[in-house]
Amino acid sequence: MVRMFAAAALAALAALVTSHAQAQAFPSRPVTLIVPFPPGGSTDTAARIIGEAMRPSLGQPVIIENVGGAGGSIGVTRVARAAPDGYTIDIGQWDTHVGAIIYPISFDLQKDFAPVGLLSLNPQLLVARKGFPADDLKGLVAWMKANPGKGTFVDQNAAARVTGILMQQSTGTKIEFIPYRGAGPAMQAMLGGQVDLMVVQAAVTLPQARAGAVKILANLSPARSRVIPDIPTSEESGIPGLYASGWFGLFAPRATPKEIVAKLNGAMMHALADAKVQARFADLGLDVAPRGQQTSEGLAAFHKGEIEKWWPIIKAAGIKVE
Repeated sequence: MVRMFAAAALAALAALVTSHAQAQAFPSRPVTLIVPFPPGGSTDTAARIIGEAMRPSLGQPVIIENVGGAGGSIGVTRVARAAPDGYTIDIGQWDTHVGAIIYPISFDLQKDFAPVGLLSLNPQLLVARKGFPADDLKGLVAWMKANPGKGTFVDQNAAARVTGILMQQSTGTKIEFIPYRGAGPAMQAMLGGQVDLMVVQAAVTLPQARAGAVKILANLSPARSRVIPDIPTSEESGIPGLYASGWFGLFAPRATPKEIVAKLNGAMMHALADAKVQARFADLGLDVAPRGQQTSEGLAAFHKGEIEKWWPIIKAAGIKVE
């Protein structure tokens, strides 16, 4: 019996030493950053900026891999099932790590991930195609009431679906949802005049709006953004409570050693402190997260708060995608 306990203790000690050694050596090869959407969208753009900026601190490349489909849940599933060694992480957001409950997912949003850190807070913008009759939110509501069910609304992710349903409920109007597999393809459809309305992060639409190719109707945030202060909020435009939550954060698989999470977090925070990264984020309309929320603990608390805020709303509205 004593020998059995001794053997078990030695095995546990060996595992601990091995884990510590792996953490000390991390990373010894490239890190894969999963983008759970196709190329060309705001998630992809932000991932490439932060991945390249983390490279000097890590001493290894950060390889971007786009794994789209099912509102981002296919890519996130891959991270949830990956080895907890820090070499496979994802850039998550509201759609993939909060709103994903509207899809039949096979992972636990609260238990299957190790938060690395919050990257940014992202204004969600309601935009319309160039020739759409309305130029602001009040005009949009008037048009929708005069044309029930005729407006087409892009359904490219969970945030878009939830926001569209909330807009219908808060204004007593009806729209037609058109599914797309990411913000990039959806924006191309809008530029081609194939859809009327879209909720999208500023990173995707600002270049198009500045070129006059689309119209921004409102910022769906509780307050105006620091980087795009001239765009009015939905509350200012006459629809109080019509909010959409936007943010980016890095997540690793559950059980990733704390030392490895700390190394990833350190590289991320160092990158976010770089003036060039901040300028590129500002150009995309992304507000860099406050320093306290950039930590692993900060993202954990933020993520918990988002779930507690939005899940009751989603469940009460009965929003589900089969």
